[in-house]
Amino acid sequence: MTVSLEYSNSSISRKKLRNYARKACSTKTLKKRVPITEWLPKYSWSFLIQDILAGTTVGLTAISQGIAYAVIAGLSPEYGLYASLTAGFVYIIFGSCKYVTVGPTAIVSAMTGKYVAGYSPDFAILAAFLSGILILLMGIFNLGFLVEFISKPVIKGFTTAAALQVISSQLKSLFGLTGASGNYFAESVYNFVVNIRTATLWDPVLGIITVIILIILKKVGADCKRTDDLLKQIRWFVSLARNAVVVIVGMVVAYIIKRTTDNEPLALVGDIDGGLPTIGYPPFNTVVGNETYSFLDMLQTLGPKSISLPLVIVLESVAIAKAFSEDGRVDATQEMISLGLCNIIGSFAKSMPITGAFSRAALNYASGVQTQAGGVTNCILIIVALTLLTSTFYYIPKATLSGLIIVALWTMVDYEIFIKLWKASKREFILALITVIVCLCVGLEYGIVTGVTVEALMLLFSQSRPSIEVNTLRHATGEIIVIPLPEVVSYCAAEHLRRLLLKVPLKSNTDCTTVIDGANLRSMDSTVAANILSVIEDYEKKGRRIWLLNFNCNVEKLCLVLNSNISDKFVNVPNVLDLVIPFHKV
Repeated sequence: MTVSLEYSNSSISRKKLRNYARKACSTKTLKKRVPITEWLPKYSWSFLIQDILAGTTVGLTAISQGIAYAVIAGLSPEYGLYASLTAGFVYIIFGSCKYVTVGPTAIVSAMTGKYVAGYSPDFAILAAFLSGILILLMGIFNLGFLVEFISKPVIKGFTTAAALQVISSQLKSLFGLTGASGNYFAESVYNFVVNIRTATLWDPVLGIITVIILIILKKVGADCKRTDDLLKQIRWFVSLARNAVVVIVGMVVAYIIKRTTDNEPLALVGDIDGGLPTIGYPPFNTVVGNETYSFLDMLQTLGPKSISLPLVIVLESVAIAKAFSEDGRVDATQEMISLGLCNIIGSFAKSMPITGAFSRAALNYASGVQTQAGGVTNCILIIVALTLLTSTFYYIPKATLSGLIIVALWTMVDYEIFIKLWKASKREFILALITVIVCLCVGLEYGIVTGVTVEALMLLFSQSRPSIEVNTLRHATGEIIVIPLPEVVSYCAAEHLRRLLLKVPLKSNTDCTTVIDGANLRSMDSTVAANILSVIEDYEKKGRRIWLLNFNCNVEKLCLVLNSNISDKFVNVPNVLDLVIPFHKV
């Protein structure tokens, strides 16, 4: 019999394994995990113009933002272009949302900068590789649901704080200050105040003009669409390409000043290494100054807090995909797989950590992109920039990039959500506020971890203190105290429920009967059941009456397993009022 049973279990296991393998190798799974196999066979020439137009618009922005965000991360500008290039090609194949474009973003770059400052670009590349590995594993094991444990207040608090932190870090370049910019908001503001006397004239002038131009160009295209007449189409395109426009204007101004005065009053990006990135293994060891770092040393430098980086990468990209998908549904698992591959493969081509970019996704959406093929044009423009235009990028003013970043990030400062939360839910307002404060005063990684932890504690507290309304019914000879239980009572609420059951009858001055109403109760664990049984014993010792009303069979069975002598306490009647008659409600 034992041999037969073992054979049967082995047979079932092999059958399940074969079914899993058959499902994993099916055409349906292939199309789901490699989306290009689904949209490419359906591609038509009518999509081509739309995709080229969208790719061109996004590409112009990707180049300027790639350079800017690399600077935020403390890297040479070409690293931002490397990241957009390699990740862009990978996402075309594995990406699930046609509107999403991947590359460096302000938030991820700011977090990456913590691992680059004082070290070398190798730490950013290794961070991309390790983040990609972790994200890919999360996707393979279908852990996309983990993102759902981060609530909207925490996300909004984090993104608002991240935007403020990046904005504050750009004050140095905007005003041409000397000294460090700071690693988090409070430090950046402090350094700005301390170093304000070192401000130059031309940098803040150009930076403020950049901000004004960006705001004006955005308004210029506010009421225009791609399908309007020629003049409105031009306004629409210029408005969409406004980031590239201000960078070009800044370059022209810097070039003219350089040629006419033979001087550089503006702080410029400077020399950028030209050419495509060299392909090689991610750096598992590096040299900083005269000190050699092994792989373990680099891991120690990145530290445990770097685990928040892949979490933010997933969170940012999935949120963007949800915002722009037609039906609001996104395969989070597939996004994890594609992001993991983007970061892993990108790290072999000197890529910094990347994720989905909201501003570029919005451009893709507004440009009417039809498929992920729009990313091809985007990547081609970046190749052209890396091979032919790097000498031109020398003249990009840092103040222009700072103005561009400040305007782009200001839209992420969602102060309205705090007003709404204050009116709707004080608990969620406090949660968002705590997340913001920790992010601004300590760091982004600590802020999001604190937000998630505080929310988990709040959730546990609410579970341990379920709202239980006590009803009192009076009849001729006494009272009935009815305590209706919620649908689920967990172990953490066991003591709270026990105290309630013991305390309520003491408030009655007359002879009373206590009824625990389980009509709504669907499940409870053994800890809760044991506490209820303890209360019943206490009641019996003191001569009090108690009934367990309308408990379902599973919960009743659990109680009887713990104590089979209480079977007479379970009653099933349509209404609690049937227990004692006559009555009238207090």
